[in-house]
Amino acid sequence: MHHTSSAYRWFLRFNYVILTVIALLCLFPIVNILAISFSSSAAVNAGSVTLWPVDFTLSSYRYMLENNQFIHSFGTSLLRVVLGVSVNLLFTILVAYPLSKEAATFRSRTAYAWIFVFTMLFGGGLIPGYLVVKEMGLLDSVWALVLPGAVPIFNVLLMLNFFRGLPKELEEAAWMDGAGHLRTLWSVYLPVSLPSIATVTLFSLVGHWNAWFDGMIYMRSPEHYPLATYLQSILQQVSVQNENVTFEQAALLNEISDRTTQASQIFLSILPILAIYPFLQRYFVHGLVVGSVKG
Repeated sequence: MHHTSSAYRWFLRFNYVILTVIALLCLFPIVNILAISFSSSAAVNAGSVTLWPVDFTLSSYRYMLENNQFIHSFGTSLLRVVLGVSVNLLFTILVAYPLSKEAATFRSRTAYAWIFVFTMLFGGGLIPGYLVVKEMGLLDSVWALVLPGAVPIFNVLLMLNFFRGLPKELEEAAWMDGAGHLRTLWSVYLPVSLPSIATVTLFSLVGHWNAWFDGMIYMRSPEHYPLATYLQSILQQVSVQNENVTFEQAALLNEISDRTTQASQIFLSILPILAIYPFLQRYFVHGLVVGSVKG
């Protein structure tokens, strides 16, 4: 039986307290935004909303769901995430697999590895990148948000190190059964690489969902903005308009304010990540290197 000292038990308790405090501090802004989104404009303007809604109302969400620009931007972000994560994951695996081989197997591995690392440290700049996207005819399309970052080098390094940690016997057994590289990658490497795949998938998903600067550069019209770019634009201007509205819309505008509508939009924008993360978080328990291979 494993016995722990009194000092070690106190150390664990101290860690639990510190981690709990940090978790609460991280949750406080989210809970505050949620409370503001469900509160009346008078309560928010009075500064009486902290962690619980005051004068509970759904007016901000009603107004937001009637905003066609928000709905269209939300759909653009969903499309970007589906295409971007798929492209990132495909190129990450296809690049990491050959780079994980020994120099005796892949003689040019070191040269290619340095080329990829160089692109991670140095870039061509904003203007050359814009000119490349423009000359390829990608402006004002979702591909302008996907293709420039198709090969995330950081994710490649994570997957590369994971592939290197897998037992060589797995690959040797596949080769003895007549499998080639693609068959070995698909049938041997990928099934035991779920923790690493989940990790790079989550990194790509969060990166594409939260990216806003490229949408502002490559999208000529606000109608094609992804959600993060749209939110960035409304946070810098008044989002509630009072012109050319019907009587019902005018009554609704009296119940909301810029802060309540922005809070509702911000909360709905982070809701997909909050919903997906718990399903991928369990893979982090195993770590990036241990994975599902034991011994």
